[in-house]
Amino acid sequence: MFDAAQATSIAIDLDPVSTEQVVSGSPESGSVVLHDFDGHEVGVWEHTVGVSTDVEEDEVFVVLFGRAIVEFGDGRTMELGPGTVGRLAEGQKTVWRVMETLRKVYIA
Repeated sequence: MFDAAQATSIAIDLDPVSTEQVVSGSPESGSVVLHDFDGHEVGVWEHTVGVSTDVEEDEVFVVLFGRAIVEFGDGRTMELGPGTVGRLAEGQKTVWRVMETLRKVYIA
């Protein structure tokens, strides 16, 4: 359990995004789980510059720093920057186009 965390500077171990998910570049990503409660997870996630695909979980997040565009399978897009609050739904297929290393706090 945590009482407080400096989410903008917490250390996150990054690993290369799996080759099956990479569209372009050499992105890396990683996360740190801060707390689990009642089946929900609170954490900090980071993705470096590059483009990758994902299949989402139910999640609400706040972007701390970086810039990206998330493209959804239905053609919608979501621009992300510092302060953006976003929601992802379980099973959504996405493409993450990260222009500046992106870090977010999430609840999933």
